[in-house]
Amino acid sequence: MKSPNAFLGSLPTTIFTTMSQLAADHDAVNLGQGFPDAEGPSLLIDAACAALRDGRNQYAPLTGLPELREAVARANARDYGLEVDPAREVIVTSGATEALAVSLMALIEPGDEVVLIEPLYDTYLPVLRMLGAIPRCVRVEAPDWHLPRDALRAAFSDRTKLILLNSPMNPSGKVFSVDELDFIADLVREHDCFAVCDEVYEHLTFDVRHIPLMTRPDMRTRTVRIGSAGKSFSVTGWKIGYITCCPALAAVIAKAHQIVAFSSAPNLQRAVAKGLDLGDDFFRDLAASLKSRRDYLAAGLGALGFPTLPADGSYFLVADISAHAAGRDDVAFCRDLVTQAGVAAIPVSAFYATGGAEPPRHLIRFAFCKSEAVLREALDRLGRTFGQEG
Repeated sequence: MKSPNAFLGSLPTTIFTTMSQLAADHDAVNLGQGFPDAEGPSLLIDAACAALRDGRNQYAPLTGLPELREAVARANARDYGLEVDPAREVIVTSGATEALAVSLMALIEPGDEVVLIEPLYDTYLPVLRMLGAIPRCVRVEAPDWHLPRDALRAAFSDRTKLILLNSPMNPSGKVFSVDELDFIADLVREHDCFAVCDEVYEHLTFDVRHIPLMTRPDMRTRTVRIGSAGKSFSVTGWKIGYITCCPALAAVIAKAHQIVAFSSAPNLQRAVAKGLDLGDDFFRDLAASLKSRRDYLAAGLGALGFPTLPADGSYFLVADISAHAAGRDDVAFCRDLVTQAGVAAIPVSAFYATGGAEPPRHLIRFAFCKSEAVLREALDRLGRTFGQEG
């Protein structure tokens, strides 16, 4: 019998699946996977339920329901001053992961080079390799997630097709500054390439403001901006994403979307449209709530000898295990953390390309998008294991 796709067959089980299964087996507090443990706004849930009974449950239009595309355009204008044509510059997708995949499908030819910044979301590299792209990875360095500009400049060449930029970043929590964005924009213009921007945590920032690369000078037609209802409204299972880009790019991305998914659940699209019109107060309160939980977890981890790194956005906090590692790397430490302390986290080395320079082995990622009671239980368990170490 002939074999299935060799590349996909060679991919290991993701560390997220492995750690979540281990957490379930040991009844651990799971701070590994990044999803909230509370439902999103009742207004959205009620709207989604009502929309199931309004007689419009057949295929949505290819690029999304008009009311959601119009809401995305209004949000772009309200939040960032971006004037967007909802009919020609917005595409609704089945989650931001699909948005990412179809955007890359539409822009990349085999052999094109793509610049990425590590540590990075684990879906990026497999998708690029399936498309025949050549990744060029540059690292922001712990402990302050400094952007090495010389290395980033060196990663660009006349073969560069695009940079894939995640801000706010998973897992580091880094939010790129205006100065950093302008440096990246200069490189994109200099090398006449594109930027695909994963901005799913755009509303989840603390003490800093997220600024889309698309807003920088001359980047409007070079940038694909990706947002996520799942992250913005704490409904990760809904899998509703949205792309904003110029008409020339949107027309090609829509063709890739047609092949992959065509359309997404219409009742969820109508509910998300209502959510995007909730406005500043909702997102301000959401960010404040997450900041409080970030600070609570950081203080607790720090008191137990796990200093944390800066996290200005996202759901995640990276902690240094050096004081407790006792010769173990981050993968072994995370496994022992589940079996011995009853708490699940993710080794940060999982967010780096294999075959490159050695990744950091002393950092692990915790998700703080949980209730304070869950975070307290996790800290209590860690305290019983590490609190007496000196």
